Amino acid sequence: MLLNIATILDPDALNDVRSALKTIQWRNGSKTAGSSARPVKKNLQADLNGDDGAALHDRLMDALQSNSVLQAAARPKHFSRLIVSRTKGGGRYGAHIDNALMHSSTGRIRTDLAFSLFLSAPESYDGGELVVQYPGFEQRFKPNAGDLILYPSTQIHEVKPVTKGERFVCVGWIESLVRSPEHRETLFDLTNLSVSISSQYAPESSEILTLHKSISNLVRLWASP
Repeated sequence: MLLNIATILDPDALNDVRSALKTIQWRNGSKTAGSSARPVKKNLQADLNGDDGAALHDRLMDALQSNSVLQAAARPKHFSRLIVSRTKGGGRYGAHIDNALMHSSTGRIRTDLAFSLFLSAPESYDGGELVVQYPGFEQRFKPNAGDLILYPSTQIHEVKPVTKGERFVCVGWIESLVRSPEHRETLFDLTNLSVSISSQYAPESSEILTLHKSISNLVRLWASP
């Protein structure tokens, strides 16, 4: 499942994040890439280890973890540490595949899903599209600032060269409680159905209770806590 989730960050939160980025130190982004991706990663990466960086990391993580759509679609078990990248002057991240396992604050995680939270308005830079490849076709994304693209880590993907302006984006990875993409999509569909019919039926109605029971039982069947 590939999803564009709108307004992970509202305009006020975006302004705060952009202000924080002005005080952050930047380093060569290739140092955190895997061995196969390192030669094609041409960007800068924020140092999120100091006090200012840690505060920014926590603010972004809070926004991700509190978003109900992301929670329903990804069923997160663990998040990786976040990366904030800055790309300009022809910088890019060429076609690559993500590492299957990555380090996090909880140890190593399996990278089921990747995400890119866009921090720059699309009209503020040229190029810089996120491209996700599938056999025979590809999908390109350059969404609004504050929006997030959630996509399978299993697919080859790239960031096209930024030829004008600067592209700021927060990226990370998720290990899901539900390993199967098909099972996650089924649960997401049922959760959306539950929300859409909640105005038509009382919470204690048999329709709502049966749907919630089905969702819960599928989570019990498919989840690996």
